[in-house]
Amino acid sequence: MTQYYAHPQAIVESDDIGEDTRVWAFAHILPGAVVGSNCNINDHTFIENDVIIGNNVTVKSGVYIWDGLRIKDNVFIGPNVTFTNDLRPRSKQYPAEFLKTNIDEWASIGANSTIIAGVTIGSYAMIGAGSLVSKDIPNNTLWYGNPARFKAYICNCGEKLNDHLECVSCDKKYQFADDKTLQEKVSK
Repeated sequence: MTQYYAHPQAIVESDDIGEDTRVWAFAHILPGAVVGSNCNINDHTFIENDVIIGNNVTVKSGVYIWDGLRIKDNVFIGPNVTFTNDLRPRSKQYPAEFLKTNIDEWASIGANSTIIAGVTIGSYAMIGAGSLVSKDIPNNTLWYGNPARFKAYICNCGEKLNDHLECVSCDKKYQFADDKTLQEKVSK
């Protein structure tokens, strides 16, 4: 017995769909795909075989998730986000293996963004609507534009940090663990 909901007009070929996940009309999930629990897969989505989607992921309408994508827990993928998985595509010519694209925990990708194959979008990162992401995006950063450029450091709650790396919304404080990696300060 299935523990997830699939709309009568969805095609769910995978046996690896998590509990309480909802798959809406005209979505198609191929047999090899893994989809975690409590996900929301909206209308007009397509998920290929070599795809792993974590728990609590939202995939809005019009998103196609190709072989090689690894999407971790609590990720938000906005409407019509475009993923690629081959840097040199040719009709009927396939690589031995598609590039891996990683979307880390709590990342959010705005509507109509394009994510080029082989990048990693870090934890709690935000990509603004309509952006072109062609390189790795560090944790807790906001990027947008074409090409996407760094705009600000952001809190886990999504608000921009001030110049002291503090969130005025939830009072969290951050520091650099190394030259590029932002982490939450632990109170002593």
